[in-house]
Amino acid sequence: MIFRRTIVWLAFAFLIPAGSAAWAHTPLMLCMDNGDNSITCQGGFSDGSSAGGVIMRIKSSDGRVLQEGQMDNNSEFTFMKPRGDFLVVFDAGPEHQLRVPGRQIGQ
Repeated sequence: MIFRRTIVWLAFAFLIPAGSAAWAHTPLMLCMDNGDNSITCQGGFSDGSSAGGVIMRIKSSDGRVLQEGQMDNNSEFTFMKPRGDFLVVFDAGPEHQLRVPGRQIGQ
């Protein structure tokens, strides 16, 4: 009985931290149309860390980079709304990228 409890405890001791680490740094982003032909995106991570310095790209429907910049110290990025279809890309590195189609950004 003690042996079984030890195995169960060890399984939880190794699985819980591994599972929580996978979710600890998930990128988050919300983009809003400001109503003045500009869009502001706010970003961050699920563990509460800042997105300041994260690379932001605005791409055309054919993949061309229209605008590029970085999130500021407040984890915000404001850009002029391009004509036609576009995609907002939050690029914090491999497996930490988000893509938001322009048509999904509302006022």
